[in-house]
Amino acid sequence: MSSTIVYSIRLHKDVRQMMDKMNDINWQAEIRDMVETVVREKNKQRILLRSKRRMEDMVENKIGAAAMIREDRDAR
Repeated sequence: MSSTIVYSIRLHKDVRQMMDKMNDINWQAEIRDMVETVVREKNKQRILLRSKRRMEDMVENKIGAAAMIREDRDAR
């Protein structure tokens, strides 16, 4: 079961009046979709930034994965 909460915003009076004149638009659905899109995009950007920072902190592998595996196998 999905739960929802109410989030209120303030609009300029003239914007609200224009919205009221456009009664063929479901403003609740439009605003909800826009907020969800922005939140998902910002979350993706945040995750990508965190990943890039982690990659910058990683030590570069100069000998290569194949050489490391071979070295490990030969050590047994």
